[in-house]
Amino acid sequence: MRDTRAINRFLLGLGLRIRNNPAISPDLCLDPHSLEQAVRTDLPQLRSLLRESTAGNRSMRRSLGLVDVFPASELHVGSWRVFVVEERATGDAGLLAEGAGPIPLPAAVPLGDGLQLVPLLWEGLAPLKNLLLADDPGCTVFPVARGTLSRSSLGIGARFTTLHWPAVAWAMKELGLSLTANQNSIPRELVYDVDAMLEDRLVEVPFPFIGGTVPEGHQGQSVEGMSHAAVVAYLKCGFHRRRIPWGFNADHQPIGGRFDAIEEELVQGCAFASYITFDLSPELAATPPPETPEDVDRAFAALDAADLFRRVLARVAPLGLSLDEAAARRLFATLLPAMRKLVRRDEAYARVRRELFTTEIGRRYFRELSIDELPGRTTPETLAVCLALAEALGVEIHYVAPAIGFQKNFPYPDDVELRRTVESLTAVARGFGSSIGFHSGSGKSAGNYAVAGDVTRQGLEIKTSGRYTYEMGVALSRSTDPRDAALWNDWYGFTRNLAIEGAFSADPVRQRFAREFVLHALAHEGRSADGAFASPEALRAALSDLVPSPDHMFFFEYNFLYVLAAAGSTSRLGDHGAAGYAQRARFYGASDEARLLYAKGVAGYILFLAETTGLASAPRVAAARERLAALPDHDAFERDLVA
Repeated sequence: MRDTRAINRFLLGLGLRIRNNPAISPDLCLDPHSLEQAVRTDLPQLRSLLRESTAGNRSMRRSLGLVDVFPASELHVGSWRVFVVEERATGDAGLLAEGAGPIPLPAAVPLGDGLQLVPLLWEGLAPLKNLLLADDPGCTVFPVARGTLSRSSLGIGARFTTLHWPAVAWAMKELGLSLTANQNSIPRELVYDVDAMLEDRLVEVPFPFIGGTVPEGHQGQSVEGMSHAAVVAYLKCGFHRRRIPWGFNADHQPIGGRFDAIEEELVQGCAFASYITFDLSPELAATPPPETPEDVDRAFAALDAADLFRRVLARVAPLGLSLDEAAARRLFATLLPAMRKLVRRDEAYARVRRELFTTEIGRRYFRELSIDELPGRTTPETLAVCLALAEALGVEIHYVAPAIGFQKNFPYPDDVELRRTVESLTAVARGFGSSIGFHSGSGKSAGNYAVAGDVTRQGLEIKTSGRYTYEMGVALSRSTDPRDAALWNDWYGFTRNLAIEGAFSADPVRQRFAREFVLHALAHEGRSADGAFASPEALRAALSDLVPSPDHMFFFEYNFLYVLAAAGSTSRLGDHGAAGYAQRARFYGASDEARLLYAKGVAGYILFLAETTGLASAPRVAAARERLAALPDHDAFERDLVA
């Protein structure tokens, strides 16, 4: 286990606390001594609270003198009754355990009269998971690879902050539907190793959809911190009582290339994910495909895998595809080095889970093969070779993500063509027991989602991320709170500045994307683009004349970059110092009005996805929408969440 004290000293030295900057440290308690003192001060009230019946008292939190208690978090495990407690001023969290004998969790502190405090430290997360699953294999406190998640889900991306989790829990409980409730690209979005952050070893990574690069970990949180915080967030609201399995996807796990050197850190960091997406693109970029027939022959011979190739062809043959053997040899020679590294990564995941977890269900995880980075649209033949190769190498693929022509945040223009494409790919995927993963899933039309759900018979995952950052923009822009309005105006202005800079960038790709985003925003407002690109000053004048709106495409595409931009500067993106985290804290300081609007926006979009894909029935979605609309304030939302 990693010693997280260095990251905690760093955070405390900067005055950064979990209350306004969660999920940076793998620990959910930066100062265990302070938490213990707060709990001891409130012990008389805590003992009184524990004597009360919690059956009819499912409030989200009960505030005492210095600590908050979360009644709905109540767990019965072995001989202990356990609740989540937090020091209100700092957000440091622990488990208050009542029962006979020491609870077998690290750092437990006896408080007397059968009470113990367990600070929520990273080193205790695996023992807690083992304790819970050994006592109750059906427990859903932790993300788990079980149930309908093996073939269908909606992936709810956290490219932004942790603020969306209550809305996701609300949607799952209203629909009775399992979701991949947390999805992050690692290390593109999350810090894969807090030591790497402290030692300034994070690097720039490409973001093709904005035509530039962004620092690793630009969300300002760690994968271990997100793993820990997600578990406790769902525990606080009593979601475990629903017995609905939920998932955590370590998305776009990079295979090969420079990531060979940090493979162990990636595997250790993502050990609690219930769903791994293997992204072959780093290795494919590092080894360009053979071009000429002679190059293919040489590459094929060097692999020493003729028997494996024959097995792949034999597996594909019954599918009735028009597979050209020469093209298959070229694809095989291109893919096999990356696939061998995928096998190595998969074996490392299995090893780490055997070391950490004591139950079979606790060790299990789903696998997705991401091939949408291969050139061009994915043909049925390409999909078949990829899945046959994975199968021949002994890797079970639950989801496969082909390139079907989805563009981020834009609807697919032709539902008839989309149906033909998805039908041909789904027929292949079914032959291997896999479901289709639709990446770049945000912003598609109701018709697009309906086609995907219908053709796959709901054997699919729609991955969405950017939508939930957008929904915070909507919430802040509609809030009447002055602090929310100030944050909204600063945020929108930042994206406008990035659009102007990008539109005149020397990088042709960045310039092209920025101008497309600007043209979309001008068209959305019915404005002419004549002369807009004559100069940066002309473009600034044209955009400044628009009423700020989260529906402007440059806001939609660039907004996530603001979260860790020091002092809101376009030149200081992904700042993992005091200034970057001060910026991030602004979002956690949003008003209850904005939080309610945000929760309604996130939950409402999940309801839309669930209905259009057919994952939930129209009557159930309609009832949930009516219930959501009737919630008058954030307190009412929290009460309904735990009801």
